[in-house]
Amino acid sequence: MTFRIGFVGTGDPDGDGFAMAYRHAAGYERLDDCELVACADVVPENAEAFADAHDIDASHTYEDYEEMLATAEPDVVSVCVPPALHADIVVGIAQSGVVDAIHCEKPTADTWADATRMVEECEAEGVALTVNHQQRFGKPYRKAKDLLDSGKIGDLRRIEFREEHLYDTGTHAFDLANFYTDMEPVDWVLAQIDYTDENVLFGAHNENQAIAQWRYENGVYGLASTGRGEEFAGDALFRLLGTKGEIEVRADGTLAYRRDGKSWKTVDTGIDGRYRPQPGKVRAGTRLVAGRVSSRLAERLGSTTYTERAIAELIGALRDGEESELNGRNALAADELIFASWESSRRRGRVDLPLETEDNALESMVEEGNVGPDATDRGYEGEGDEAGGAESRGRLGSLRARLVGSFGR
Repeated sequence: MTFRIGFVGTGDPDGDGFAMAYRHAAGYERLDDCELVACADVVPENAEAFADAHDIDASHTYEDYEEMLATAEPDVVSVCVPPALHADIVVGIAQSGVVDAIHCEKPTADTWADATRMVEECEAEGVALTVNHQQRFGKPYRKAKDLLDSGKIGDLRRIEFREEHLYDTGTHAFDLANFYTDMEPVDWVLAQIDYTDENVLFGAHNENQAIAQWRYENGVYGLASTGRGEEFAGDALFRLLGTKGEIEVRADGTLAYRRDGKSWKTVDTGIDGRYRPQPGKVRAGTRLVAGRVSSRLAERLGSTTYTERAIAELIGALRDGEESELNGRNALAADELIFASWESSRRRGRVDLPLETEDNALESMVEEGNVGPDATDRGYEGEGDEAGGAESRGRLGSLRARLVGSFGR
């Protein structure tokens, strides 16, 4: 069977927008049983450029994704629009009755209610939903799991990670934390955040600094530090502490472990780094020469990116009638830790799971003026500048309106 692939939201790789569709496309193009057949973007020039770059017939470029579904009838659709737009588009695609699977960019959605709605609606429609938590397929992270499973450090007791923030990049870290615990359910989350400076990425708020703690039902603890205080976790991006030792994935992607306080041992992970493979000069030069002959040949000669590996895994699962490890329920477990952390900050107390609120606590706190440059209840900083606060709220509201207006058709 050949899977027909469509895309919603192509973006412009040379602009400031969201252009993850190009990375998804490279993953599908590597697979002999995938054919790129259509793309939709509310900016026609973006869709046309994407189609030209990936040999899609010009007649199969669309502004309206619903028209794309009805006309091109793809089997799989990659959704690569900003997160605030994920839920309505994913649900619309699932309910179309056309597709078998949807691969959505991370984070899943910008509210807990929308994240759960996406998963539940896809399940109800029998559509396989996956979320692009591609870091699961980087060798430093994968081999860390192998070391853990082999008993190198005994029984896992604690997971620590550092990241820029809990949401945009932290979604990968929470997903990996759950991966290391074999998707063990979480009992509770306790967290606090700071949001004194505007920090909006792809239309969504991200805190400036956070500290979060959580406990899995099996007794393993999690600890995360982000932003201005992420160095609290030390040099390691990830640290797995067990009864007999510890494992670290470090800032450059190096994987190392030690047992019972002895010297560190480095584990060979090839050219894989923190975010992607990092080929040496010879390999990169070979790929450059091959690219002058054929872009596809260059891709096949090069090391696969983590996104390309994620695409291969989900297509393989679809082909074999199995569930991908990137499935919506696994993604939802990471989302719950994000939204519960923000909810804990709002409550100023522990949040027991399952999470019962539906909104995005950080966004709500910003809109209510409780956090942000114009916050009114940060007594330790005084009253603040009301005029500046109004201006900040206006900028954020205008940004969100423009975003929804641009992509919401």
